Amino acid sequence: MKTVLVTGGSGKLGAFAVRHLSNSGWDVISADRVPNPNNDVKSIIVDFRDAAQVMDLILGTDEKHTKLDAVVHLAAIPAPGIATDKATIDNNFNSSLNIFMASQKAGIKKIVFASSETVLGLPFDTPPPYVPVDEEYAPRPESYYSLSKTLEEALAKELCRWDESLGMVGLRFSNVIDPVEYPDFENYQSDPMSRKWNLWGYIDARDGALAIEKALEYQRPGFEPFIIASPDTVMRTANDDLLKAVFPDVPRKTEFGDHETLLSIRKAQKLLGYNPENSWRKS
Repeated sequence: MKTVLVTGGSGKLGAFAVRHLSNSGWDVISADRVPNPNNDVKSIIVDFRDAAQVMDLILGTDEKHTKLDAVVHLAAIPAPGIATDKATIDNNFNSSLNIFMASQKAGIKKIVFASSETVLGLPFDTPPPYVPVDEEYAPRPESYYSLSKTLEEALAKELCRWDESLGMVGLRFSNVIDPVEYPDFENYQSDPMSRKWNLWGYIDARDGALAIEKALEYQRPGFEPFIIASPDTVMRTANDDLLKAVFPDVPRKTEFGDHETLLSIRKAQKLLGYNPENSWRKS
């Protein structure tokens, strides 16, 4: 059984990831600022801004583990506007720097981390270059939160350049949704502008956890970013009507279905074998 450390394991996505990976045969250790609510999970309390605590965590703490096979780094202030800009970028980038550095120095060769859809240019006050958006254009951070994620991706790229055997995957998660939140989607239906900020996208937390599993299984070394979203939009209105109303001048790069996500997951489907199964339309 391989051992994986999940930082942020008590958070919204983290809790789903811990459960999914445990059910998939991983020995999972959850690390967060608060204990994991699942008493059956090995749990460690850590301040990720403290490099010494992080080094202890990676190397082995209180007999929780003696060796890690992989790290999944989800811990972060999860969106802009929750904390001040300075606190957000200090927390997110420094925590990731500590995790990445300690993991690399400990010889861990597989690191999966939460990047963000925001690096694509959210909230799209400047329209996207085309739709569906994908990983082919350079990051366009429009907030300090997004800048922290862009810097994390740049750091991962350089660490993989230093060590050609290191594999790092940045998952650009869309807006994470617990299935219990699906009734709230009714609030979006009357106004196309209500969710234009991320092209009407979302990610079911269960499929977010699946994407993490697939990223851990991805064997190619180097850094690779992937957009991770649910297969559809949050809207009943067809994409053609949404785009005519909100982004009439944005070019259409490929064909897409009436309700197919405009945050392209085709790269993740092709390279990771990521095939999301959950949708608010089925709830």
